[in-house]
Amino acid sequence: MAKPKTFFTCNECGAESPQWFGKCPACGTYNSLEEQISIQSSVDVPSRGGVSSWQSTQSNGKSHAKPAKARASLTFDQITDRQIARWESGYEELDRVLGGGIVPGSMVLIGGDPGIGKSTLLLQVSNQLAQKYRILYVTGEESGQQVKLRASRLGVSKPLSVVNEENVTVVVETTLLIDPDSIGADLYVLPETDLEEILREIDSLKPNVAVIDSIQTVFFPALTSAPGSVAQVRECTAALMKVAKHEDVTMLIVGHVTKEGAIAGPKVLEHLVDTVLYFEGDRFASHRLLRTVKNRFGATHEIGIFEMVAEGLREVSNPSELFLGNRDDPAPGTAIVVACEGTRPIVVELQALVSPTSYPSPRRAGTGVDYNRLVQILAVLEKRVGIPMSKLDSYVASAGGLNVEEPAVDLGIAIAIVASFRDRIVDPGTVLIGEVGLGGQVRSVSQMELRLREAAKLGFKRAIVPKGTKFPDLNIEILQVSKVIDAIIAAIPHQELTTDDLEPDEDE
Repeated sequence: MAKPKTFFTCNECGAESPQWFGKCPACGTYNSLEEQISIQSSVDVPSRGGVSSWQSTQSNGKSHAKPAKARASLTFDQITDRQIARWESGYEELDRVLGGGIVPGSMVLIGGDPGIGKSTLLLQVSNQLAQKYRILYVTGEESGQQVKLRASRLGVSKPLSVVNEENVTVVVETTLLIDPDSIGADLYVLPETDLEEILREIDSLKPNVAVIDSIQTVFFPALTSAPGSVAQVRECTAALMKVAKHEDVTMLIVGHVTKEGAIAGPKVLEHLVDTVLYFEGDRFASHRLLRTVKNRFGATHEIGIFEMVAEGLREVSNPSELFLGNRDDPAPGTAIVVACEGTRPIVVELQALVSPTSYPSPRRAGTGVDYNRLVQILAVLEKRVGIPMSKLDSYVASAGGLNVEEPAVDLGIAIAIVASFRDRIVDPGTVLIGEVGLGGQVRSVSQMELRLREAAKLGFKRAIVPKGTKFPDLNIEILQVSKVIDAIIAAIPHQELTTDDLEPDEDE
């Protein structure tokens, strides 16, 4: 019998160590080594002749021998060209994130918090793809009845009704209200967690797309570790990747995330797959963001926006309207910026509140903005503009909770803070784009033309941008500034005091 071998694997980077350490020698993460047990094979695997023959040649000292001709490697001219036709998923937001559609034979990993909507999204996508292709939906967390009950609510399967009789709940299929040929035409569900059974079903069914929900529940019986461990996740993903590349089967894999927000398992899991998507969103909000952090077939940092409704996930075609406030009734301390997520411009409303502090150290809080950049902008306003921010509490938030952490929103944050300090209203038809430097200057940002076109399309009349950049002829007034103080003068109109403003209030 083969002797078991014990080693320790880091659940962050996947590095192996023969003994346990409190700190991983490879990545430096503390308490990340987990014990793994593998069976050492007693059969010796013969080495390939290429390496041994090279070693024997070097030992014999025959340097005049002719080098062996390469048999497996090819030049680019020898590799045959193949046109890659992407598949439309039925959702333009998902196709945008994937770079134009699903690539056949690719492996896509989707991670997110529990209950964010990963299974809902993949079940809806599977229904759309099943109209043209054969789909296998492998569920390891739910039974077939649970998946069908959720599918009926999403309109993926036949409508179901729940009838209570004598304190017993019975699920009964109702009369077909929808054409069965248009719902789940070629969609198969497999409740299974054994990797060997899943691979056997894939080999028998020959699907075009296989959905694995989730990879942490799948286990390989030859390994003694528990499902969801580092060794299980790594081996199962590698086996599925091999099937995807050899059999040209597209794999859509669901991955759980840790408390820190990263996909559970070693980093090698993200290195194996072709595309890594994160499904994000606030559990108190209805919108969801699908963000790509790795894509071998397209650009990264693209986002797709969905809205969670009673019938499932619905696409948001114009996200700027979602993150814009009420422009008809503006409030003091608000400013409009244009942020870019990948190649998508999004118009966002920033809100600021400045009030005198009652503590020795003023409070600073930011929701949806980078905290370090917020503190930096407050220091610039105090040093270069003369606003006593060290005596004021400052709160900045983005409408809708969207994270806008790029430098292009610095000017909007500064103007919103100054408007709140002076209790002024920024013109609701003005957008602010620019990076604020430590010297109080306004610096240029990338994709300026794309941002201005989005602002003009939404009806904005004026844009305050950095000076020194040429812009195309758009239906929007361009006002270029070089200093933060110039942007404040241009964005916040001067209001003359009247006799009513000079009179004391009645409560005083």
